[in-house]
Amino acid sequence: MRILLTAALCLLAAFPLRAQTATPPARLGLCAACHGANGHVSMPGVPHLAGQRLDYLREALKQYRDGRRNIPVMRAAIGPVSDAELDALARWYSAQAPQAAP
Repeated sequence: MRILLTAALCLLAAFPLRAQTATPPARLGLCAACHGANGHVSMPGVPHLAGQRLDYLREALKQYRDGRRNIPVMRAAIGPVSDAELDALARWYSAQAPQAAP
């Protein structure tokens, strides 16, 4: 029984539960207007965010906010976002299931 319990705990540690990101971040609305609430888009030229690597999303958002990536629409949208809000957005989109291939 102890071995079974240990194995179950190891599995839980290896695969983070999506419950950590079950609540959408407060700042999701503006992002969702173009990228979709779950990171799946239908607008041409707008990238899907669902399932992207957390570290990539976090760094990209920081670059938009700080002006290192100069896309005016993104700079305006992400400019006033705090580090905590930025992290919540990156975590949310990285935790979403990627769109299935057609």
